[in-house]
Amino acid sequence: MKRISILVFILYACFVSVAWGQQPAGKCVNNWTEFHRTNMKRWNPCEKELNVHNVGELGLKWSYNKGGSGEGWGFASSPAVANGVVYVGGNDTNNVYALKASTGGLLWSYTTGGWVVSSPAVANGVVYVGSLDGNVYALNANTGTKLWSYTTGGAVASSPAVANGVVYVGSGDNDVGAIYALKASTGALLWSYGGGGSPICSVYSSPAVANGVVYVGSVERAQLGCFLGAVYALNASTGAKLWSYLTGGYVISSPAVANGVVYVRSYDYNVYALDAKTGTQMWSYATGSAVESSPAVANGVVYVGSGDNNVYGLKASTGAKLWSYTTGNAVTSSPAVANGVVYVGSDDNNVYALNTETGKKLWSYTTGGAVESSPAVANGVVYVGSDDGNVYAFGLKKDRE
Repeated sequence: MKRISILVFILYACFVSVAWGQQPAGKCVNNWTEFHRTNMKRWNPCEKELNVHNVGELGLKWSYNKGGSGEGWGFASSPAVANGVVYVGGNDTNNVYALKASTGGLLWSYTTGGWVVSSPAVANGVVYVGSLDGNVYALNANTGTKLWSYTTGGAVASSPAVANGVVYVGSGDNDVGAIYALKASTGALLWSYGGGGSPICSVYSSPAVANGVVYVGSVERAQLGCFLGAVYALNASTGAKLWSYLTGGYVISSPAVANGVVYVRSYDYNVYALDAKTGTQMWSYATGSAVESSPAVANGVVYVGSGDNNVYGLKASTGAKLWSYTTGNAVTSSPAVANGVVYVGSDDNNVYALNTETGKKLWSYTTGGAVESSPAVANGVVYVGSDDGNVYAFGLKKDRE
């Protein structure tokens, strides 16, 4: 969830698997099926076509414009890519879109009752997505037909995660936020955590599910209002709280989970590393500002954006800064990592490709608006939305012919 959406969302709420079947054993499927990707790290280890040597040759493959542009109008949602289709939500139009990955042609759209800043998740032929109208939707991935919807107590900006036949998602819930577990096939409520009497004000963060545990950030109640944040670890089967960690600011960022560690950033300016079993802080790193950029983790490095205009590469084991790259504005987009390259958007209207080891810029492309959407990388193509009202696909020359 991106900055412009959060501003709308706080006013709104506080007054906010592999696609068609199971991944074949031993085969790496080059999809990007949900915000975290299925490994909860925003890292695509299957991508082998794009690399540090050729990413500088990326060019525009296609763009899709939903009509209109301007602040808050475009695509804050991040694309999901599965089986040759790109799924993404749109601001203002209230639509979920399915686009042909090869051409950007519109396959279908589905209209909800509110902005769709939630990033779709695709599993077993179904698209799951939240809307600011307070509902979680399940849509047929081929036709866009609604299969079911579930009404929460508030606007849903959280991006669903799907694991073992369950959809996990957070909701704003009008100052009594909650995390929901819904049966993927029917939308039936399995459990919820939070709600009335809880310290949770809102859940904008997107859950990460790993080893039978749901990790998610929240906006927490303090004495004078909803000013703090927390990270929760919940039993994925029952919703029972395993632990929570309180920070000094909102946790709108979505956790990444790798090697027994939960990585997340807070509006108190810090990036945190927490023990996944106990919630004990292992390290923190202070950036120069706060935004809701969610970390990506790959090969022992944590990559995250910041409101101080920088993208950071931090050593995953210690939090030591390895490098930083300065863009022309805040980095609210969440990085995506694939084959030695970090892809990320900036509010300076650019999409960047950076070397994972050095932070050196390898490529950039200027759109017509802030790039708050988080990129998805699959099959040699980079997909991302912009506030200019376009979804962009970038590929190498052979993919543009």
